[in-house]
Amino acid sequence: MSKKPMSWSETIKLNNRAFSIFFKRYPQMVLSRIISVVWNALTPYVGIRLSALVIDELAGSRDTGRLRFLVLLTLVSAAVIALMSALLNKWKEVQNSGDWWKVNHLFFEKLLDMDYVSRDESKTAELLSIIRQNQSGVGWGLHKVIKGYEELCSSVFTLVGGIALTVFLFVSRVPESAGAYTVLNNPLFIVLMIAVMLMITYVAPVLSNKADSYWALNVKFLNRSNRLYSFFGSLGYHREIATDVRMYRQDRICKNNNQENRENSFGSKGLMAKCGRGPMGLYNAASAAVSVIFTGVVYTFVCLKAWAGAFGLGAVSQYVASITKVSGGMSALISALGGMRNNAAFLVPVFEFLDIPNNMYQGSLSVEKRRDRKYEVEFRNVSFKYPGSENYALRNVNMKFEIGRRLAVVGMNGSGKTTFIKLLCRLYDPTEGEILLNGIDIRKYNYAEYMMIFSVVFQDFRLFALKLGENVACNTAYDREQVMDSLKKSGFSERLSELQDGVETYLYKDYDSNGVNISGGEAQKIAIARALYKDAPFIILDEPTAALDPIAEAEIYSKFNDIAGDKTAIYISHRLSSCKFCDMIVVFHDGAIIQQGTHDSLVADENGKYYELWHAQAQYYTE
Repeated sequence: MSKKPMSWSETIKLNNRAFSIFFKRYPQMVLSRIISVVWNALTPYVGIRLSALVIDELAGSRDTGRLRFLVLLTLVSAAVIALMSALLNKWKEVQNSGDWWKVNHLFFEKLLDMDYVSRDESKTAELLSIIRQNQSGVGWGLHKVIKGYEELCSSVFTLVGGIALTVFLFVSRVPESAGAYTVLNNPLFIVLMIAVMLMITYVAPVLSNKADSYWALNVKFLNRSNRLYSFFGSLGYHREIATDVRMYRQDRICKNNNQENRENSFGSKGLMAKCGRGPMGLYNAASAAVSVIFTGVVYTFVCLKAWAGAFGLGAVSQYVASITKVSGGMSALISALGGMRNNAAFLVPVFEFLDIPNNMYQGSLSVEKRRDRKYEVEFRNVSFKYPGSENYALRNVNMKFEIGRRLAVVGMNGSGKTTFIKLLCRLYDPTEGEILLNGIDIRKYNYAEYMMIFSVVFQDFRLFALKLGENVACNTAYDREQVMDSLKKSGFSERLSELQDGVETYLYKDYDSNGVNISGGEAQKIAIARALYKDAPFIILDEPTAALDPIAEAEIYSKFNDIAGDKTAIYISHRLSSCKFCDMIVVFHDGAIIQQGTHDSLVADENGKYYELWHAQAQYYTE
């Protein structure tokens, strides 16, 4: 539990920054909400004032013409206010549709924009998880910022309107004939009464904010509890682990953890429940009691002045209503400021996430568009450590790609094969050494253009529950013939002919009840078709067939070798049968290249690692 709430200067800084983000991106969304609350804060005073005038006229001269005018004015103003309120509300609803998505879109954009090395860090995932749990719990964080400014504006304008109608309550004098009631004219009494009202008005929201502050003070504990609940509470929804959940009764783990988390966090015996029964409950009860006291003080003061003859019956209704509004506005102002202060603690991880810097140099050189695909890549003394690690994942890697050839990268799990590919694609930059494209350090090239020369099928590739054509093209607009040609080359044509809607068929049933489920092998073929559709000069297969048996994998690689054409192809596998057809094989071990050569030359070296790996696996693929 934190020892004290955030300072006001930091609170204002964080909230203003969050508000400016929304205003720059969605100005109409912000304006529609602010203008709407200002309108709703001021317009009630029109009715209050007109009602007071009508009552005064009824209690006084009862002029029929004036009464008719006042009633007509009341009706017309009410109609205009209702019409404008409806128009403003419609504008607000239109501009705020999907507001939850707009908030999350900020995080999606940041994830796509940040360096991959930052995206891959566990700290980034942890921050994002905290942010999501804060949002989905009670709506803390960015989503609450505009709401806070709405409440702030509403309270300020409620105060302005209320004070304008209330000021005469304190300056209206009781007649000297009122005897003892003339004490109400004494400036000291008026100051005392205003002080009492302000004090009561101030105390009520302060007590309420004090109760709410326990959420902010326990933010770290609540973040952990929400994350645990989110994980164990949603485990059953994940299709990819459904078999394990059932076979090993992992639902019991979920049940036990959820029950323990509820009891310790949100249950009747949890921390927040104890706070609710203790200080939080007492502060809320005290706040409600103080609000009732204020109402009693206001009615007593107004009625005493009216009884003594300071003003008429209509003014009574006006002053009671307006001063109650002033009190409500003051309470709302203090409550809004307190809410913004409490929410500021939840904005800290938001900006910590949004402020993750991009340290990778983007480069400015254009990648030459070569029809002959003559792109030469060379690794020179390349070493790499993952962020926060003292150990090298790769050490002193030196090699050069021969254009249009087939390269196989083999080795045991954890030997550095995938790290090698991530460096080649510039998802990471080397810790030491350099990677050259046509003799120039790849860091000098435009980052986006450099990545366009690679098509990669990673071992953990993903397909979306979208149309087959959209999965292949990675775009909603695509060349239908090119999609079908890519699917044919990848070996998916037979399955494609069975699909009633062809490339317009949805994969899976998440968004379309007529969607089709596909096998792992079919998904792999679609992933290869996606790589072919991009038509990049380098094409890389990073163990995407690891789930298949060695013979099926070798068949897929062999077929792919035929359709790769003049592309430079790189195959990563820990199974050597799929690499026999390659022009060159490099063997990784403990982050270093320990052997290079053809299959025949490497298998002939009985003291080499390749020979050891080959004969360890031979039983699976020799006839």
